[in-house]
Amino acid sequence: MEETTKPGGRTFPRILLQHAQQRAGKPAFREKDLGIWQTWTWSQVADEVRALACGLAAMGFKRGMSLAIIGDNRPRLYWSMLAAQCLGGVAVPLYQDAPAADMMFVLDDAEIDFAVVEDQEQVDKLYEIKQSLNRISHIIFDDDRGMRHYVRPELSSFEKVQQLGRDFDRAHPEFFMQEVNAGSSTDTAVMLYTSGTTGKPKGVCQTHHAFMSAAIGGIEFDKLTDEEDILSYLPMAWCGDHLFSFAQALVAGFTVNCPESGNTVMTDMREIGPTYYFAPPRVFENMLTNVMIRMEDAGAIKRKIFHHYMEVARRVGSDILDGKPVGLMDRISYGIGNLLVYGPLKNVLGLSRVRIAYTAGAAIGPDLFRFYRCIGVNLKQLYGATETCAYVCLQPNGNIKFDSVGLPAPGVEVKIAPNGEVLVKSDAMLKEYYKRPDATAEVIDSDGYFHTGDAGIFDEDGHLKIIDRAADVGRMNSGDIFAPNYIENKLKFFPFIKEAVAFGNQRDMVCAFINIDLDAVGNWAERRGIAYSGYTDLAGKHETYDLIAECVEKVNADLANEPMMSGTQIHRFLVLHKELDADDEELTRTRKVRRRFVGEKYKVLIEALYSGRTSQYIETQVKFEDGRTGMVAADLRIVDVKTFSSLKKAA
Repeated sequence: MEETTKPGGRTFPRILLQHAQQRAGKPAFREKDLGIWQTWTWSQVADEVRALACGLAAMGFKRGMSLAIIGDNRPRLYWSMLAAQCLGGVAVPLYQDAPAADMMFVLDDAEIDFAVVEDQEQVDKLYEIKQSLNRISHIIFDDDRGMRHYVRPELSSFEKVQQLGRDFDRAHPEFFMQEVNAGSSTDTAVMLYTSGTTGKPKGVCQTHHAFMSAAIGGIEFDKLTDEEDILSYLPMAWCGDHLFSFAQALVAGFTVNCPESGNTVMTDMREIGPTYYFAPPRVFENMLTNVMIRMEDAGAIKRKIFHHYMEVARRVGSDILDGKPVGLMDRISYGIGNLLVYGPLKNVLGLSRVRIAYTAGAAIGPDLFRFYRCIGVNLKQLYGATETCAYVCLQPNGNIKFDSVGLPAPGVEVKIAPNGEVLVKSDAMLKEYYKRPDATAEVIDSDGYFHTGDAGIFDEDGHLKIIDRAADVGRMNSGDIFAPNYIENKLKFFPFIKEAVAFGNQRDMVCAFINIDLDAVGNWAERRGIAYSGYTDLAGKHETYDLIAECVEKVNADLANEPMMSGTQIHRFLVLHKELDADDEELTRTRKVRRRFVGEKYKVLIEALYSGRTSQYIETQVKFEDGRTGMVAADLRIVDVKTFSSLKKAA
């Protein structure tokens, strides 16, 4: 690793300037605009960042201030992070799909005066917030569509601020480098807010050194180079995106590609053909769902070929990927399968050039994980948290276990506390929670270990297995361990199930809420001539319940073969009348279920599941995208499903 990647005394702005000298003409960022890919080299990016930084300084942005960044993945928004850091400021990315009310808490808590936003939609949100929070004094927008008639003193276009910066730079030619040189690796570089599953989000302060340590560790572990291409499409406020698309991209010097919009991600991905890819399990689940829907619509011969070669892939695909010995006939069968099925499938998904793919943000079901690896996608799990720069455990090539998150990453100490909680110590750890010394003291003990809140165990080979969130792991009345997320991931492997919430702590049996996947189940219903008027109608159909019951019973059969989990088979379930939604506070912005909130909101349904009722009427308030509210009502069916004798009982 060359000197530029060493963390001591390094900051991200200094690395940017080194790239501008060492690989000046190489592509640093691409963005698809109006169907055409635009490219910026490292030297061009350095010029853009310098102009913006000087413009912010001319407007009054000073060392120690925070800059809010709101929007989809855009080169200018990544440059805004760097511009703030050049001046000794802190970048604070927010989830772009959050409503104004949710944003207000973060903007207030982080003491934001300056904000760089993508477009008119985000500008409108900030003006809605300003009615209650008047401290936002400067709003800078990237996309000028729809902004012609917005004439307000605090509003400036990105180009205007850069022009102001170029004038300022000419008048003060020493200023920019003085500010960059004043920066320290121990300065807070970014503040990322936690998802808030158990309360109000907290601002996690991460230094240049912390994220650089995580970036260097991952780059060396996977032998990443400046030739990689990555597609950046996940929220910039998510820690995973900041590690891959910002920290690693800057340290290694590879190219960040930004899609035209959220609706064109798959098309843009096929065009770019990333070599390095990351996504939370939900994205991989959606990909698999789309594949299965397309196969259902294919002709009988195509379906037969697909299922035959997928069986071959399940048998030997992972071993071939890991370089393990496989018989000649199996290799030939797999090669034919690659020609007819796996290759075209990877091409459709945009994964043809991927050398390394990671999933993180939540546990991934072993079956889903196995599917991608068996078709030749080097998908690996990454375990981490916002507080650890998404860097705790990594899976080495050729040493992958479907039910583990890998070995402790280079430079990371991991141990299990007596209560089963995973504890972590490394250089890639939070400096503090912003303005929350009490919360900081709660998660970092006197020995310097961060308490992750996850329950885990090490297997005989030193691989870490995450069972669930420590706070979510409970006990059945029978004494069996109840790990809801483990059960839910098995359910979500089926393309017809989008979300699941399992209940069973201090209960005699496990019951579950199910959200159907409207696209998958809708396609299934249409092919069978089943008419429906929308989600609620389809969710309540007898045919839908029969379909989901089949999936649940397959999960139960699987659980019965696992001695530790066999007592947590699902006995009863219902299909919710609405999709769990972040806007209704049922999910976080990273699509994690807010269990306590859901348990309280749907208490009447939980009581119905456990009281033996066969139906329950419920009315639920929902929030629409435009801020209006409405009510959804339904009489929900509750059904019993088959369970199986467990191995331990049979023994």
